[in-house]
Amino acid sequence: MIMNETLAVIRQRRSIRRYQPEQISDAERDAILAAGQCAPHAGAPVWHFTAVQNRALLDQLNQAAKAAVRQMGIPGLQPLAENEAYDCLYGAPTLVIVSTDEASPLPPEADCAAAVQNMLLAAQSLGLGSCWIFFVTMAFFSPQGGELREALKIPEGYKPLFSAVFGYPDE
Repeated sequence: MIMNETLAVIRQRRSIRRYQPEQISDAERDAILAAGQCAPHAGAPVWHFTAVQNRALLDQLNQAAKAAVRQMGIPGLQPLAENEAYDCLYGAPTLVIVSTDEASPLPPEADCAAAVQNMLLAAQSLGLGSCWIFFVTMAFFSPQGGELREALKIPEGYKPLFSAVFGYPDE
């Protein structure tokens, strides 16, 4: 079987669900975001990346996501939403939200997914842990959704689509 550095990173990447509290460096964060920008896309990029490293804001997103899931009664997620101890971000110190331009004539899902995958692989190559997170995007369906979009400076006309967490693994 052929093996090289890139293929090794792909094979080694795992979803990490427990993190050390130490924040990743600005250089590591910037490298992850740059990798997302290098993802393939149809036409002009239709994404916007929001890096969140403020613990209070991360906790607010977790609580809002759980409230939205409880309110919407989503089967399968309900037990997690009702568990006060559940942290949908797994204690990670960095969250990246990928939002998409709602006015784009092209379907953005594949482009945004490719950007997230690039970020996950970049994190692995830097010795960081990562996990693709769906649950936290539910926060934008909560009563605080508009306030959160504003606090996070998500541009008008963009909707949060995907997210991932990053940090030093603690498992």
